[in-house]
Amino acid sequence: MSKIIFLDVDGTLIDYETKLPASAAKAVDLARANGHKVYICTGCSKAEIEQRNLCDLDGMIGGNGAYVEDAGKVIMHQGLTKEDVKLIVDWCNERRLGVCLEANSGMYCNDYMLEQGPSTMMKYAQGKGANLEQAKEVSEEIMKGYIHLKGEDLYRDDVNKISFILSSYQDHLDSKKEFPHLVANTWGGKGEVALYGDLGPAGITKKHAIEVLLDYLGADQKDTISFGDAKIDLSMFECCAFNVAMGNGGEEIKAAADYVATDVNDDGIYNAFQYLKLI
Repeated sequence: MSKIIFLDVDGTLIDYETKLPASAAKAVDLARANGHKVYICTGCSKAEIEQRNLCDLDGMIGGNGAYVEDAGKVIMHQGLTKEDVKLIVDWCNERRLGVCLEANSGMYCNDYMLEQGPSTMMKYAQGKGANLEQAKEVSEEIMKGYIHLKGEDLYRDDVNKISFILSSYQDHLDSKKEFPHLVANTWGGKGEVALYGDLGPAGITKKHAIEVLLDYLGADQKDTISFGDAKIDLSMFECCAFNVAMGNGGEEIKAAADYVATDVNDDGIYNAFQYLKLI
């Protein structure tokens, strides 16, 4: 029976240096050749994904569920309103927080992101196991992808979600109070040492996006498999029939998994695909 596979990207399909292990690419190619469908299900926007050197896929879910694409066709796209974008940008600027507007057309940032982004992204990479030199390379590569805008140019109407650098965990807690009608998450760290906060449309989750895609495909939930490494991936686990946590993942995602694979750089995807008899 053909399966529909959903792969988180960072820390799952690719490592924290944004490199795709050769074994992971081989596993995806073999699975698709065997008739299975493979989608990425990520917090990244399409613009970010297009900057990554990934293998061929059947489609993608981006923006933590804001965007759904199958075989190049847009199935769903629900972003933030221009009014919400303005309110969030102004709130971040008042707090002097680096902000990134994640749109399918590009990754747009404010002045503070140019100042704070390099060191914060280095912390993120080092926290995931990169050495100092590797972390610098990751940071430089990511910062190259940002498009710097000033003033009202940041008030856009094509934004999936917004990430901002946390000066402390309190910024995330305050964002939940300031924008109760939006979904607030953190990423880039564990618990109260998270490095980034993000805000997205209400009702948008990876779970919801998977359900939208399955309905479009006329597919059955019993044929789904998800792979993730972080708390944000738990919503995939809520709706997929079988769930895999990466060996490099957090304890919460591992506890919720049906199977724990080896690390992303220890042939995690390939080994799990073999275990599941997808290849």
